[in-house]
Amino acid sequence: MTSYLLAGGGTAGHVNPLLAVADGLRERNADDTVVVLGTAEGLESRLVPARGYELLIVDKVPFPRRPNRQAAAFPMRFRRAIAQVRAHIRRHRVDVVVGFGGYASAPAYVAARREGVPFVVHEANAKPGLANVLGARRAAAVGVAFEGTPLRGSETVGMPLRQEVITLDRSATRAEAAEYFGLDADRPVLLAFGGSLGAQRLNEALADSWRDVLAAGWQLLHVTGERSDLTDPGAEGYAMHRYVDRMDLAFALADLIVSRSGSATVSEISALGIPALYVPYSVGNGEQRLNAASAVAAGAAELLDDATFDGDAVRRIVVPILGDRDRLERMAAAAETAGTRNGTENVIRLIDRALDAV
Repeated sequence: MTSYLLAGGGTAGHVNPLLAVADGLRERNADDTVVVLGTAEGLESRLVPARGYELLIVDKVPFPRRPNRQAAAFPMRFRRAIAQVRAHIRRHRVDVVVGFGGYASAPAYVAARREGVPFVVHEANAKPGLANVLGARRAAAVGVAFEGTPLRGSETVGMPLRQEVITLDRSATRAEAAEYFGLDADRPVLLAFGGSLGAQRLNEALADSWRDVLAAGWQLLHVTGERSDLTDPGAEGYAMHRYVDRMDLAFALADLIVSRSGSATVSEISALGIPALYVPYSVGNGEQRLNAASAVAAGAAELLDDATFDGDAVRRIVVPILGDRDRLERMAAAAETAGTRNGTENVIRLIDRALDAV
């Protein structure tokens, strides 16, 4: 039997690939032990136990960004977090640690090294986080979701994805998806979404231009997000939802997607071979633009500027694409080779390799 400690959390971008790998390990050998390391404050505190895994807690210790009282206390707090992880490793007789970024990963990497346990790093974003940058220097193996991610010794393995995405047969599910959303399976569909909370820029642009999308002969499936205050116009061919818990069906119906370019979003769309127009979120450190770069380079997607994305941009840029069948066919053909559904298996191969090297 092998004992695995998977570390990560804070956001869905860290937790979801972690859980995909955990499920893959458990499915491969139910006798193995899989435990998860996270903080009490992160999203993992809810999602991990709900998925049936034991969550081991480590203190949340952010890296200091400026000299202040918190920075002065960092060394002592970080040492305590390392000690907590070392105790977990000993108690559960951990054979290998796998980190996915986030607050839990940094102390996990240091603790694993001090306990003589190999560790593996997976980075979901094209612009890596500090914990993984540091961890990659001593890792037994480093996997990245996107080509060109600047991590020492890394290899591109893709993103571990949700099972419903991995197994989705878009053609076979299209009729079911059309019935689910009240749309016509025989007419093309533009899917627009901005995450669970929505993207105000995208919502405002489509609120101003949905008639133009329908006039182009397309239908619109618009997931506005839970914070949206848009009113559904109730127009035929326009399905508006604040939240969709069956995104697999939305993907099955989509002939073109307009969305943000978070790492999971890009990975899922690329894995399914759907052409996309990405509007990277302009706030942050620019990782969303970088996440989309490989799909854009392959010809499967195009980038639109967040600052200028409005109803006029939809009419000027998006609507002409809807009417250009040759362009859409080229994008769709490129999208077939832009992603992978094997991210989970690829990460597990890295883990096995790290164990074999011990």
